[in-house]
Amino acid sequence: MGRIETAGEVQSPVKGVAVGSYPQTHHPMQPQPVGRPWSTGLFDCHLDQTQAVMTALLPCVTFGQIAEVLDEGEMTCPLGSFIYMLMMPAVCSQWIMGSKYRSKLRNKYGLVEAPYSDVVSHIFCPCCALCQESRELKSRGLDPTLGWNGIVAQQHQYGNEAPPAQAMSK
Repeated sequence: MGRIETAGEVQSPVKGVAVGSYPQTHHPMQPQPVGRPWSTGLFDCHLDQTQAVMTALLPCVTFGQIAEVLDEGEMTCPLGSFIYMLMMPAVCSQWIMGSKYRSKLRNKYGLVEAPYSDVVSHIFCPCCALCQESRELKSRGLDPTLGWNGIVAQQHQYGNEAPPAQAMSK
């Protein structure tokens, strides 16, 4: 009782689930990731080697660039870089600012908090996290290396569109 046999297939009382198989569910204590995927992975630093080297040598500058773009120019790159640099020797506490701005980026664009939480990403992989954040902004047409004023000027010049194709004339 409760089973329906059709052409040799046994089904459970739960519609569409065969006996002996279990519907795919997540563990109740493990939340499902919410949001859109990042344009690149956390460990895809090789996709922008210049940014990777810059971040490995001067992570404070990359952070300052990201903070300036996310704050729409209210925090300048030099100020953001200085704050991050001050926090580095203080028990490596730069992860506090790094994870705060990573969360800000994720919330602004509805990105999933994956593969790790913002805090874990910035404690254990700060350079990878900064590179991923920079690539994400770049993929959305907001190149952090231009600074906020450079981005605004570029958007006004091209009217929020890609630059026109150029060709040489005869």
